[in-house]
Amino acid sequence: MRQTSSNYITRFVAGVTLGLAASAGAIAAEGNVKAGADKAAMCIGCHGIPGYQNAFPEVYKVPMITGQSAKYIESALTQYHKGERKHPTMRGIAGSLTEQDILDLAAYYGSQSNGAQLPDAAAVAPEAVAALLTKGGCVACHGANFSKPLDPSYPKIAGQHPDYLYAALKAYTVTGNDLVGRNNAIMGGIAKQFTHAEMKAMAKDLGSLPGEVFTKPVERFR
Repeated sequence: MRQTSSNYITRFVAGVTLGLAASAGAIAAEGNVKAGADKAAMCIGCHGIPGYQNAFPEVYKVPMITGQSAKYIESALTQYHKGERKHPTMRGIAGSLTEQDILDLAAYYGSQSNGAQLPDAAAVAPEAVAALLTKGGCVACHGANFSKPLDPSYPKIAGQHPDYLYAALKAYTVTGNDLVGRNNAIMGGIAKQFTHAEMKAMAKDLGSLPGEVFTKPVERFR
């Protein structure tokens, strides 16, 4: 009986200890907005300048990331960190980040708002573009107004730079390239249905919509 009781107590204590450790880990795995604001100094050189353009692998405006959900920023940075997204500059930056850095940056960018009051559904697109968006099932993941994704780890795409959206769609179709491409089975399957001209048409329409993403101008160089 003593041995049994002793074993029970040992297991109970071990369980409590593991539970406390898990709770502590969960608490630690939260982003800090203030810390993220400080760490964003590495981001503002591109994402803090309205209209700033990426030069490789092609010229397009860098995406507006302020106002994206924290979960999306976390997901995107993690994918760059792991090499699932292959943009050389972003891979280099994300590769230098710790998990906490990523969470802090995500918390900071996700906490910002442009105060936009968006309609529940996007304006009806031209017939040809509407057919393409339906074919891609875009509403199912990105929401009827393309700013309320089904999952917070999916991006808000309404109002995003059209040339960036076009480049991103093309990236999902690239395989076997060490410098360009995005490994996402769902988006890869969707994007490969379209020609480049169709991607460009969808990107132009989506970019014309009112959205929640924006560029917060650099107030000063730090």
